[in-house]
Amino acid sequence: MSQSITGSGAGPSAADQSLIPLLTRIAEALERLAPPPDRPLDFTAADAFVWHPDPDRLEPVPVVNRVDIMLLQGIERQREILLDNTRRFAAGLPANNALLWGARGTGKSSLVKAAHAAICGERPGELALVEIHREDIPTLPRLLARLKGEPRRFILFCDDLSFDHDDAHYKSLKAVLDGGIEGRPDNVVFYATSNRRHLMPRDMIENERSTAINPAEAVEEKVSLSDRFGLWLGFHNCDQDTYFAMIEGYVGHFGLDIPADRLRAEAVEWSVTRGSRSGRVAWQFIQDLAGRLGQPLR
Repeated sequence: MSQSITGSGAGPSAADQSLIPLLTRIAEALERLAPPPDRPLDFTAADAFVWHPDPDRLEPVPVVNRVDIMLLQGIERQREILLDNTRRFAAGLPANNALLWGARGTGKSSLVKAAHAAICGERPGELALVEIHREDIPTLPRLLARLKGEPRRFILFCDDLSFDHDDAHYKSLKAVLDGGIEGRPDNVVFYATSNRRHLMPRDMIENERSTAINPAEAVEEKVSLSDRFGLWLGFHNCDQDTYFAMIEGYVGHFGLDIPADRLRAEAVEWSVTRGSRSGRVAWQFIQDLAGRLGQPLR
């Protein structure tokens, strides 16, 4: 009499089948909790990038919004200092972190981008500009870990950097600039622009002085962040002659066809309506003028 025997190849039981959806949901939840694996960053995709955390990536910027460095008038001294520092850094020589501070619209960020472009023209493919947003400053250690050891050299650039009340992000930046155990990688330098010389609001510093148990130490903690920048470059609103020089430089560069007396009259009127004279005001006037003349800015 034959006997039927069920072997180990039998399918899962009904109880096992009922567990599959639950196990699938658990696995999916664990995947969401786990940090994503580091993706390789392509450091040769462009000469300029924007850092985006979560997940970590460098977004290439094929065309950077900038002007030729020789068109930046009224900041010749700042231009030469930053160019020299950037040139030495690109050559593998010691260079300083730089803080460009002062009034808005005076050419701080324009100078950083223009200096990078000028040195890229001298040393193609060797120097990259990486912009990091102020709110992403706490992720700087992760970015530096990705850049460290790369053959290319990097300018980390934070535009309009400042810290408000109860903002502890400045401690992350202070440690990264040169105060941490590892310090700043040799192939990285940090350039920042700000309308505050010490990166903190004045009333914040004064409040520390009046309420702290040890006022001197409390203020030192706040102010010492700006000391991490070896270069302090100040920018101020320009006088009328410098304002005209900026505009005439743009007019000549872009070949705008306008009589000199009309140009000066319209430039004065434009600055009066804006209530200031600066590089930004001059550029905005040129954009308006070129539009009215029907001439593209190329």
